[in-house]
Amino acid sequence: MAAAVTAGSATGRPLTVLQLLPDLRGGGVERGTLEVADELVRRGHRSLVISNGGELVQPLEAGGSEHLCWPIGVKSLRTLALVPGLRRLLRQRQVDIVHARSRLPAWILWLAWRGMDPARRPRLVTTVHGLYSVSRYSAVMTRGERVIAVSETVRDYILRNYPETDPGRIELIHRGVDRDAFPRGYTPAESWRTTWYSRYPSLREGPVLTLAGRLTRLKGHHAFIDLVAALRAGGRPVTGLIVGGEDPRRRGYAAELRQRVAELGLERALLFTGQRQDIREIYAVSDLVFSLSGKPESFGRTVVEALSMGVPVIGWDHGGVGEVLARLLPAGAVPLNDGDALLRRTVDFLERPPVVAGFDDFRLQTMLDKTLMLYQALAADRNAAR
Repeated sequence: MAAAVTAGSATGRPLTVLQLLPDLRGGGVERGTLEVADELVRRGHRSLVISNGGELVQPLEAGGSEHLCWPIGVKSLRTLALVPGLRRLLRQRQVDIVHARSRLPAWILWLAWRGMDPARRPRLVTTVHGLYSVSRYSAVMTRGERVIAVSETVRDYILRNYPETDPGRIELIHRGVDRDAFPRGYTPAESWRTTWYSRYPSLREGPVLTLAGRLTRLKGHHAFIDLVAALRAGGRPVTGLIVGGEDPRRRGYAAELRQRVAELGLERALLFTGQRQDIREIYAVSDLVFSLSGKPESFGRTVVEALSMGVPVIGWDHGGVGEVLARLLPAGAVPLNDGDALLRRTVDFLERPPVVAGFDDFRLQTMLDKTLMLYQALAADRNAAR
């Protein structure tokens, strides 16, 4: 820790870092924001976050960060009225680093930041968290003085679709997983197991296959349902577990999935848990974890979490999921949308479970160290130029 804190003192004083995102209602981007915020505070820096609020505000503030509740993610022309206030905030709080993590907040920030004195404005960082639709609207995420790509997949996406982006401005910082939070060989407490199996008794009857992700069409739930149906038809008593909350804007899709399960007569074999806070325990009682998003993921955090615990993962071989599996469990990668190959690989893994080797890739602390080193280098460069 001492070395990290010493590195942070290179600017001559603690940094003030402001992160911006639409809200703090859960999800990978939101969790990453909290992880960086907590690390800033731990190292003696000042951490500010602007969002429209959510259940993660409480743990953010408990960690020592300051939250400012602004409707910065609301898609309305009225959101543009936030530009002058944001510019004032950047001046008054003497922000050193401002870090945008989503497109609309990035636009508000860009409009505020570009109107400031270049010698006095904060250094601008953006993170490309997703493989957004290619457009002028999305291009704002490449306007940072430094652009963080969360995977090689994302770096390639930027260079392919926004060729005017200077490769020297792109920083590859893989997202990371806290290995202490997802330890290898973890066994849930007996009290948890008792409650879990009381609620879902059919999970005791055979192998458990888990697909984690909010109920949106891109997450591949239909492919997962078809897989469980095929396995059951072949005499394998598996149970499929769909872990994730309903998207309030897409309740029709959730109803569509449940109707499909009912049509197949799989109500006892395919269970919907809704949003859960105990994903570590769920991984631990799963035989296989799946990642079947039809659209390529930018990283594949659930894949790393499960593999960190030694639980085998099968996923479509594209995007960040394919990138992670290629490094950690190549046998788990299946050609995109090839249902027959998915079935064969699942049967193979059930009959001969692969051993997931230990690995040092994709550690949370590595991500935090690299992110704060970037902040410190940018701030030091600005101070040296004054």
